[in-house]
Amino acid sequence: MSERVEEVDVAIVGGGPAGLAAAAELRRLGVARVAILEREAQAGGIPRHCGHYPFGMREFHRLLRGPDYAARLVRRAEAAGVVIRTGTTVTALGPGGRLTISDDRGLATIRARAVLLATGVRETSRAARMIGGEKPGGILPTGALQGLVYLNQQKPFERPVIIGSELVAFSALLTCRHAGIRPVAMIEEGDRATARWPVPLLARLFGIPFLARTRLETIRGTRRVEGVEIAGAAGQRSLQTDGVIVTGQFRPEASLLREAGLAVDPATGGPEVDGWGRLSDPAYFAAGNLLRGVETAGWSWAEGRRAAHAIAASLRGDLRAGDRPRPIALDHAALKFAMPQVLPMAPAEGRGLAPSLQIRLATPARGRLCLWQGDRLIAYRRLNHRPEQRILMRLPTIEPNAPPPRLTIE
Repeated sequence: MSERVEEVDVAIVGGGPAGLAAAAELRRLGVARVAILEREAQAGGIPRHCGHYPFGMREFHRLLRGPDYAARLVRRAEAAGVVIRTGTTVTALGPGGRLTISDDRGLATIRARAVLLATGVRETSRAARMIGGEKPGGILPTGALQGLVYLNQQKPFERPVIIGSELVAFSALLTCRHAGIRPVAMIEEGDRATARWPVPLLARLFGIPFLARTRLETIRGTRRVEGVEIAGAAGQRSLQTDGVIVTGQFRPEASLLREAGLAVDPATGGPEVDGWGRLSDPAYFAAGNLLRGVETAGWSWAEGRRAAHAIAASLRGDLRAGDRPRPIALDHAALKFAMPQVLPMAPAEGRGLAPSLQIRLATPARGRLCLWQGDRLIAYRRLNHRPEQRILMRLPTIEPNAPPPRLTIE
């Protein structure tokens, strides 16, 4: 039998907020054949597993629970004429927008004029965090916890500890409250919560001890978690617990990029993109948390809409491929990443261009954030931020024959 070959104008890999928003906007812009390829049985992405508020203010101007928000995004895309193919896994990315997929009919090839990658993120595992001890049951990332609680109506433990204090850790806290689970403690290695105030107040309001400057050293237990060893300013001690929730430290789902030989940014772990969200193969674009893994559903939704405008401009022939400049160099230990990594060489028209340079810190820093090209200061802003806080800087253009841009803190 010959392999199936299908053709579309735009294929979108991933049916979360970024992919759904891009698809609906592409149809509104007049792109005829738009298909979302989603490996899960239902589209909607991570919000589908988050049965709590707040979602939807940016998109629908009302507060929604995660599943209701995801369902609205799906309905909006379907009403616009988007084809959503669930149970469809993209197994390889080929040059020029050629995708290999697997679905219930077997293997097939999709030829797309443009491809948007919106595959999202995953949380860093216990093993990658170098947490020692046994390997009992009851150790879960936030996504698995939410799936068990909201989708399966299960209660995986009674008294877990929560590792981390990014925004997603407080989502885990709300999930526990919904299920009648009372965490023993929230543990953070830094000197204060990573999520911005007033989110950290949730732990205090719910009566959950917040242990800063504390690291989880060892997990004890055979069949199930029985306890943990933690180390902090007061030394090492034990906590009795029946579960561990490992949250945050997101990593983009970028395995397809590496296998295809597309440029990956070592700082973000996601694709290296220009101001239009294009990858090193200009048939491919990216949006959402695949880009850098630390933003909200609403932010990803907005990026998906902007990506739609960039893709539509590309299909019209309004975006030149040209020579790709060298990416920004990070010249300070406190800098974690800057995105987009490749700056435009000329002012761009339309809404597809990323409105700002997005920057994150690895450690707290203050001073002046400066972007140089050679001896020319092309952008700067005041800096007094903690790790994982959103930092935005005006997106400048660069001179084509000058040295690559360099970002530093002075």
